Amino acid sequence: MATTRIRMATVSDGAAAAAIYRPYVTDAATSFEVEPPSADDMARRIGSVLALAPWLIYEDALGYAYASRHHERAAYQWSVDVAVYVRAGHHRRGIGRALYDVLFPLLRLQGFFAAHAGVTLPNPGSVGLHEAFGFRPVGVYPAVGWKRGAWHDVGWWQLPLQPRPPAPPPPPLPLAEARALPAWPAALR
Repeated sequence: MATTRIRMATVSDGAAAAAIYRPYVTDAATSFEVEPPSADDMARRIGSVLALAPWLIYEDALGYAYASRHHERAAYQWSVDVAVYVRAGHHRRGIGRALYDVLFPLLRLQGFFAAHAGVTLPNPGSVGLHEAFGFRPVGVYPAVGWKRGAWHDVGWWQLPLQPRPPAPPPPPLPLAEARALPAWPAALR
């Protein structure tokens, strides 16, 4: 699947992102949200993420992936959480893989060192995708959330994005600065 089908999201993608995400909220325990966010809610989320890191959209709004702050405290600034969602009926077509194939090089350019993924269990498709990229399990929060009549575990996986230096690295580049790097356009393709 060609990665030229992927672009940076804008807040105008809020409705498309909300439509992709809705079934993960309403029809499954995948997301721990209980009410699907509106188009305006998703537009705000996209804008917030884009202040820090990429939010990518697959053409024809078949999927999206993004990275967000792992935690607020300063020592976490080199780590991100990542997520990928694919429109219902389009799974197992390489869309999630294509989105991650673009997202991870962009995060490396920004100067991030670790990506984390939380997966509501069981979810063999998501676990398989993440492990295919080299994510390794780092822990499980047992029975951490109640949804759809049951308690659900959330597993956490980590992917080293690049070797960690022995001395403190510079802070990751803000997205706006990273997008000006000469290597950015090639990584987005």
